Amino acid sequence: MGVSRRGALLLMGPTGAGKSDIALELAQRFPFEIVSVDSAQVYRGMDIGTAKPDLATRERIPHHLIDIRDPTMSYSAGEFLRDAGEAMRDIWGRGRQPLLVGGTMLYFHALSSGLAVLPGADARIRVQLDEQAAAHGWESLHQELTRVDPEAAARIHVNDPQRIQRALEVYRATGLPISHLQRNRRTLFEGVEVLEFAAAPSDRIDLHRRIAGRFEEMLAQGFLDEVRALFERSDLTAEHPSMRAVGYRQAWTYLAGRCDLDELKEQAVAATRQLAKRQLTWLRRRHLATWLNSMQPHAASRVTNALSECGFAGWSYV
Repeated sequence: MGVSRRGALLLMGPTGAGKSDIALELAQRFPFEIVSVDSAQVYRGMDIGTAKPDLATRERIPHHLIDIRDPTMSYSAGEFLRDAGEAMRDIWGRGRQPLLVGGTMLYFHALSSGLAVLPGADARIRVQLDEQAAAHGWESLHQELTRVDPEAAARIHVNDPQRIQRALEVYRATGLPISHLQRNRRTLFEGVEVLEFAAAPSDRIDLHRRIAGRFEEMLAQGFLDEVRALFERSDLTAEHPSMRAVGYRQAWTYLAGRCDLDELKEQAVAATRQLAKRQLTWLRRRHLATWLNSMQPHAASRVTNALSECGFAGWSYV
């Protein structure tokens, strides 16, 4: 029997902030099922480096969108939207509510704002555009874009040939400006009551300390053995999207003999800090999000209180 009111709780935060602990505590108090919003946790065999919840935890509390792709496969924001939509509909159908947890901010943006439905690449049109650019220059193509889609031309720099080409390709393929198609988006949250929380240590030094400590823990848990098993596969390379994930990319370089262990640690921690910085920048644009200090012992209680006070989607304690 489905729920009469559909809700979704978003728990966002930078890597290493402690989101998973808060989510598990909430899932023990409310009728939640957890939907992973993590572009690396979708891959099988990438467990330690993605801080994936263990099987016992996933058997106790339902998780979705984990271990759904082989590392040789790509996974796009569009595929995530499709899979997340299916997962949420299944959860609502069971009379429960989705708790979307992770740090892939592009996915959260897609959930809230939707993605434009654009045509795929057209090799014939791209060849035409390349030939036109070779003969007359990209500036002339930008001028053409200004005539057919002034809105797109205003935001695409004249020295950005890739985006100029894509905008003109879409126009020639559909007869519609890409700006028009991008405005007509559908979000998965239409008719859904949504609450957003951003979890992060209030002091960046604390976050950096957690990131460094967590990487040491991953190494102790056998992270290098995990990556070695991937490294030894004949069908997987450093160019696959899965192996460009933070930590895995640096470990692959180490296993290839291009750095030593100390350099691996330094590079992996630095890359993770840079990722966290980008995630925090995205989070600050989420103006509806309530911020939580994830270092406080009762961070989950703030979310519990907010849910209880507003009767969010009619939820009650389990």
